[in-house]
Amino acid sequence: MPITYTSGEQVEVYRFSVPVTIGVPLLALFLQAWLPLRLHFFSIFDLPLLVTIFFAMARRSQVSGLLTGSIVGLLQDSLTHQPIGVYGIAKTVVGYGASSLGIKLDVENAGTRLLVTWLFYVVHEIVYFLVARGLVGLTVQWSWPHEFWSALANGLVGVFLFALLDKFKRRT
Repeated sequence: MPITYTSGEQVEVYRFSVPVTIGVPLLALFLQAWLPLRLHFFSIFDLPLLVTIFFAMARRSQVSGLLTGSIVGLLQDSLTHQPIGVYGIAKTVVGYGASSLGIKLDVENAGTRLLVTWLFYVVHEIVYFLVARGLVGLTVQWSWPHEFWSALANGLVGVFLFALLDKFKRRT
């Protein structure tokens, strides 16, 4: 799958309606909090992360990516029993990186989306691990095989989720 680079003039920036901008992340947070309680295997997925990556790549604005990542991450922190800010920091880094990469790459094809989502899942987990263990002092474990397969699973779900969310895009 070729990854094509685009110039600044060729990049399409998308907007979303207010209900989509607010509703999709809230739905992802709700599903992330509720589904693993009913379906335990669902805990390997991170829907708020996938939504953060999608909106950051579609908007292609670092400030928007930062804000999306931080707000979604802080809301996710508020639903957990962990200190506030751990997910916030990790998703802020991912939001900034995804929006920056969205400017440089054609992120509209499935192969690129799979690779980008896989990459940012791993980045998210590394930042989360470093913040949780180094700054907050939580006891979290790291397993490369688990993170690899979780990243692949999130990448595959991300491809389908991004195709679904593409229907809500509006050109600027």
